[in-house]
Amino acid sequence: MEASAQPSVPISVPTEVPTASIWLLGEVHDNPDAHRARFQLIEARVKAGWRPALAMEQFDREHQGLLRTAQDQCGTAECITSQPWVESWEWPLYAPLIQLALDYKLPLLAVNVSRKDANRIVQGGYSAALDPDTVAHYKLDQPLPEPLARQHRQNIVEGHCNMLPPSVADKMVPAQVARDVWMAQVIEQQSSQTDVVLIAGNGHVQKDVGVLHWLPVTLQQRTTVHGFLEHEPGKATSNFDVVHSVPRFAREDPCEAFKAMKK
Repeated sequence: MEASAQPSVPISVPTEVPTASIWLLGEVHDNPDAHRARFQLIEARVKAGWRPALAMEQFDREHQGLLRTAQDQCGTAECITSQPWVESWEWPLYAPLIQLALDYKLPLLAVNVSRKDANRIVQGGYSAALDPDTVAHYKLDQPLPEPLARQHRQNIVEGHCNMLPPSVADKMVPAQVARDVWMAQVIEQQSSQTDVVLIAGNGHVQKDVGVLHWLPVTLQQRTTVHGFLEHEPGKATSNFDVVHSVPRFAREDPCEAFKAMKK
């Protein structure tokens, strides 16, 4: 489903944000204004001398070696995103950020658990796609705390237009957790060498259930969470340290597809 185009709206980007060595930056995947606001925020600090690693949900973890090679060999963002192993995303929206990484030699980190591995986890649990050390370190062999599990279920059901049976949502929770855990693990490993910026959906960065939950307390204290949210009265903003409000992007109603499946 393609979102219809609309004229871009100028974005007011905060000039002062809390200083942190780790930034978790959310996104509405298809919203150009949200992408532009986030890019401007990063670009300003990079041009001022900041040199973080960019950990991106858009690249699957098994492609880290290929991504590093591409970054060494490519001079343009399109050269990287056109590689045959790259998954389908709306890459023109990410091109300025990837080009910034190339121009300033910022490491790109592939941090997503692939759809294939996520499906394995849905069917066979965490050990179907995560190594034993990761499962043990994050205590994934134990039940999730109920508040965490409940919020994940709610997010998944709402994300599927409240048309998903609870039993199906329950099976999907581990896949979402696995992604958050893996992102947290990469951030923790990288943070001993450099600052880190995570580029991921708002659901992955929200403070009550996302990546922050899986970081050690010492890193949580050095982390700032940014949400990039479309205007929506009543939408909770307490799950982010900094909220960037952007205009709603004109798109087809994603719930129509679920309604059609119900017929």
